[in-house]
Amino acid sequence: MPQIPHITLLNAADLKVRFNDHEVLQAASLTIHDGHHLGMVGRNGCGKSTFLKILAGWTQPDDGEVIRRSGLVVGFLPQDSDTPADVPVIEAIREGAIHQQKLLDEYESLSADSNRQTELEQQIAASDAWHIETRIKTAMTHLNTPAADRLMGTLSGGEKRRVELCRAIVSNPDLLILDEPTNHLDTDSIEWMAAYLKKFRGAFLVATHDRYFLDETCNHIVELQAGRFFTHKGNYSDYLESSLARMENEQALELKRKRFLRRELDWIRRGPKARTTKARFRVEKFHSIKNTQSPDRELSMDLIIPPPGQLANRVVDLINVGLELGGNELIEGFDFKFESGMRIGICGRNGLGKTSLLKIVLGQLAPSVGSRKAGVLTQFNYVDQERVQLDPEKTLLEEVAEGADSIPFGNGKLAIRAYLQRFGFDPKRINMRVKSLSGGEKSRLLLARILKHGGNFLVMDEPTNDLDLPTLRLLEEALLAFTGCVLVVSHDRYFLNRVCTGIIAFEGSGRVVYNEGDYDYYREKLAERTTRLAKRPGAVQTRVKPSQAGRAKPRKLTWKEKNELEGMEAVILNAEEEVARIEGLFADPKFHSRHGARTNQLTSELEAARIQAASLYARWEELEGIRAASEKP
Repeated sequence: MPQIPHITLLNAADLKVRFNDHEVLQAASLTIHDGHHLGMVGRNGCGKSTFLKILAGWTQPDDGEVIRRSGLVVGFLPQDSDTPADVPVIEAIREGAIHQQKLLDEYESLSADSNRQTELEQQIAASDAWHIETRIKTAMTHLNTPAADRLMGTLSGGEKRRVELCRAIVSNPDLLILDEPTNHLDTDSIEWMAAYLKKFRGAFLVATHDRYFLDETCNHIVELQAGRFFTHKGNYSDYLESSLARMENEQALELKRKRFLRRELDWIRRGPKARTTKARFRVEKFHSIKNTQSPDRELSMDLIIPPPGQLANRVVDLINVGLELGGNELIEGFDFKFESGMRIGICGRNGLGKTSLLKIVLGQLAPSVGSRKAGVLTQFNYVDQERVQLDPEKTLLEEVAEGADSIPFGNGKLAIRAYLQRFGFDPKRINMRVKSLSGGEKSRLLLARILKHGGNFLVMDEPTNDLDLPTLRLLEEALLAFTGCVLVVSHDRYFLNRVCTGIIAFEGSGRVVYNEGDYDYYREKLAERTTRLAKRPGAVQTRVKPSQAGRAKPRKLTWKEKNELEGMEAVILNAEEEVARIEGLFADPKFHSRHGARTNQLTSELEAARIQAASLYARWEELEGIRAASEKP
């Protein structure tokens, strides 16, 4: 049977963009078909964000063209918010579906005998405009956006990011373009976003450093290197294999080219007496191959953290720590002893208190109950989520040097220029101004500026945001080689799995637990606990402080818990539908011919979906139990 060709949604041909003397895109071309789930990777500053803005129509290339299918609806998430400060959150989100709202408004204004009614009904049904409000509510719930009436100017960077992401997806576009969508999202929101994209009916192009996200959602990876695209079929794991094969092939061809040039150069220098046609051909071929550009070599990077000083037997001890802020109990009765060599990851939904725990460890925030004791040799270095701002008018060298020409490094010193080069900054660009850097390059520069201060206890709040994949891998290697103590908040599963020796997890209602091992091991243990809980008939796991047992009035649901309970039915329904979908695949008589190669993957997905459904039921029982107990006379 002949294969049905994919519909072309967009074609970018020979795009060229130059910033001053730096050519970012060099005849970059990419075609996006309906059903393409594309992930984009590449070094910071290579032009990813510029390319995405061109596709979205936000900016124009210096040369080349972008041809879009007539009537193409595009949803776009840029790295930086452009929404005015006085716009409420709900209006900013609805702006993403403005074309659908216009269809509805026109439909409602039609007279009963209008000839356009049928046409409009078809357009509304095709774009699913009838369900705009449902999509908005679902997206806001799962992405944990601020309250609908909040003004954009009052939001933090992370809150704005989640609102912009909602705006991009609520329109149900034909093509979704996302620039670093997982930044500032917690693990639950990232997993919901991944599930959303896996079921997405159109095409999408997403630039992200989140390798788990790329693995879960993409069927093609496009790599932007030296201004051009290389397309790899499959997800991120497949890309690594094919990219390695491509580089090995390029190296083999380059070696063959050099050998040919040596032979021909030797022949030319011997000065053959007879300049026959064949001889002239050899000379011409020599010059042709000599002028062929060799494969681009990316600047070598070896991200380094200054060697830590020795730690005492006591690093930091947390003793029965509890924290209550704004009437919410964030941490209850948490004990932990940090030790040299530990690399501890902190995970959990946004707003549960992860950053507050970091500040307790640092001594910047006093716990409501319990105590924190630090060792006499403990020296902190804090990589803050709201990092120190860079001066756009300063040069890279001025920003990091801060008046010095070297930094302490172990028992010696390291020149600032050499230090910056280890962070991947070309020596030729060290004297350029910060304002010329890409967003990712600025994040790398900030990291270099903060890490130069050393310390033997690194405390890092979302250090992976905006870092490209090569820099992210180097950061992982540097942390693995670090002999002090590391405490890091991150929602990047690959990062947590690769770096961490233990996980501190915020599970809600003040519950904070510690598990040795990586993030996947923690999730495995959480699933076991959740399954046991779900199997207990009628069990309602409301947590009561021992000091309050037998005398306390049943507490009421918090505002967040009320919202969570109200949206729980739809969430449970989605989880059950996912279980039914996968079970349906296994029940298909043609399962082995259609899905046999994915049996292990589908088995894992089914198990995870069942665990998720059981977890949601358990949470629903817990919240219903609290509600019912509080309403008893």
